[in-house]
Amino acid sequence: MKLESRQKLIEIIKLARGSLSQRAFGKSLGVSATAVQMWEKGVKVPDTENLAQIAAKAGYTMEELLCCLEGKPIQETSDLSLILRQIKHMPLSQVAQIVQAAADRLAAVAEASEDEAPVS
Repeated sequence: MKLESRQKLIEIIKLARGSLSQRAFGKSLGVSATAVQMWEKGVKVPDTENLAQIAAKAGYTMEELLCCLEGKPIQETSDLSLILRQIKHMPLSQVAQIVQAAADRLAAVAEASEDEAPVS
C-alpha cells in the first residue's frame, strides 16, 4: 500500500474510532487494542472484514473507502445520508444526545409557532 493511501487509511480509522479508546474500538470490532494501535501507526492494515466495519463506522461504504484510498473521487453523498450512516454505529449514549437535541429543537419550533398563531 502506498504511503499516501496508508495515511488516508490512518485518518479514516481515527475518524471511525472517534472518542472511543483504542481498547473500546477494538472490542467493538472484535480485535485487540494493539491491533488498532498498529493500524493507527500504519504498521499493519486491517483485514477486509475489519475494513468494512471501519468504513461503516466512519460513514463510508466499502466502495467509497477503497476509492478514497486509491485517490479516486468519492461520489458526493448528502450530509443527511452521511449523518444517518454514522448514527447507525454510534454508542447509544451519543444517539440519545442527538435525539434530545432534536426534541429540544422541535419543541422550540412548536413553541415559536404557537406564539405566532393568530388569536381568534
